[in-house]
Amino acid sequence: MPVHNETHLDHACLIVQGPDKPGIVAAITTLIARHHGNILSLDQYSDNSVGSTFFQRVVFHCEDLSAAIPRIEADLTDTLKDFELTWTLADQSVPKRMAILASASDHCLLDLLWRHRSGELPVTLPMVISNHTKTAEDVRSFGVPFFHVPSQGVDKAEAEREILKLLDGNVDFVVLARYMQILSPGFLSQVGVPVINIHHSFLPAFIGAGPYRKAKERGVKLVGATAHYVTEDLDEGPIIEQQVVRVSHADTTGDLVRRGADVERQVLSRAVAWHAEDRVLRSGNSTIVFAS
Repeated sequence: MPVHNETHLDHACLIVQGPDKPGIVAAITTLIARHHGNILSLDQYSDNSVGSTFFQRVVFHCEDLSAAIPRIEADLTDTLKDFELTWTLADQSVPKRMAILASASDHCLLDLLWRHRSGELPVTLPMVISNHTKTAEDVRSFGVPFFHVPSQGVDKAEAEREILKLLDGNVDFVVLARYMQILSPGFLSQVGVPVINIHHSFLPAFIGAGPYRKAKERGVKLVGATAHYVTEDLDEGPIIEQQVVRVSHADTTGDLVRRGADVERQVLSRAVAWHAEDRVLRSGNSTIVFAS
């Protein structure tokens, strides 16, 4: 069962998005006040295109929130129906359940495990699944269940079926912490929860094995990383976070690997935290991130 976060006890997060119309903000803030809620933070954005879209994230405190949520939800349904808005309401004291998929590379995996143990990530961690056993003892030393699901050969269907069984009903989102397997469209359609990936991104991009060696050979001046939601279009899902660092001709391939790994850790941890805190709103193949 999820462990309640006392820091956010009786804190609710309301996410709203849809067509921008006059009166939305007034309707939402009035509704919260009607239920004796105290607004703690409010972020909103409206794009400037014709027929603009409205996005809002509101965090508010409400005494005895768990009992009040059904009444608030009923009121939201009635109040916002004429605005044609979609919305979600979450109790922030209940952390999201995050599963990690990993391979032999452990820098992102161990960073997430450490941040979870130190309380930096507002999630529970029911499992780590890997197609290698290299990190099994490290994962278990954090008190997290480790599952080895080999993925060999061209047909990955059996491995994906086993992973889906492990995930089914047990997680709210999945993180690919340098999981070096391409997930099939069938897996993504069945998993039923968001999947976040991290990958190196260079200018220019280097595909395949040995990307840092190729980067060194081309004399790149920047290395970086991108965290994004996974879609059927490989590495083209909505971007959550990116970062680059400057490098020079004096950096060896090993230097690039180390600096790239550090960037990957930072970018992935921010993306995970923002998703877990409902700070990322998806809009088509783009995102609005209320990270402040």
